[in-house]
Amino acid sequence: MNWQRHSLDKVLLTMRDKIKAIIKESIKIKEGLYSGQIENIEKAATIIIKALKDGGKLLVFGNGGSAADSQHIVAELVGRFKNERKALAAIALTTNTSTITALANDYGYTIVFARQIEALGKSGDVAFGISTSGNSKNIIEAIRKANALGLKTIGLIGGDGGQLKKECEVSIIVNSKDTPRIQESHGTIGHIICELIEEGQFK
Repeated sequence: MNWQRHSLDKVLLTMRDKIKAIIKESIKIKEGLYSGQIENIEKAATIIIKALKDGGKLLVFGNGGSAADSQHIVAELVGRFKNERKALAAIALTTNTSTITALANDYGYTIVFARQIEALGKSGDVAFGISTSGNSKNIIEAIRKANALGLKTIGLIGGDGGQLKKECEVSIIVNSKDTPRIQESHGTIGHIICELIEEGQFK
């Protein structure tokens, strides 16, 4: 029984060490945002605030976990973040399964967001693409379409920014190659932007 207890203690210790390492890494990456991305986060929030005040809308999109982040941001704006206020004009381009699957089937997955930008976007709107790699083809194509139509473009990216950073007016880059850690920071950035929008929109 003692050897079993010792083995269990060793497993628990290993798990605790792993948990500590993950938390420390997440903190380290967020410290990188603190030292390197404050200005870009401010620029992104300022662009969105101006667009909403001028009657524009925010179009947000991403794949997988970034699709969830897109929907999360939009939910905070259409609903509320912290304060009671009017609904804000934001749309997640990740939610209409009939549109997405029809576009993917008829044209290919690369244009599932670009086509929606073409349908819904106009000059004065903001296209907000989220990609942990910065190289998601459908995000890049959507941003290119948005630029062509005169939308403001923002990228929430990971890694070194990839191709996407070259296409966006403002790029917020989480400098990590670890997708889960990038997504954790993307969630933090999304919340910061929502709070800044909510405060700035109603001053």
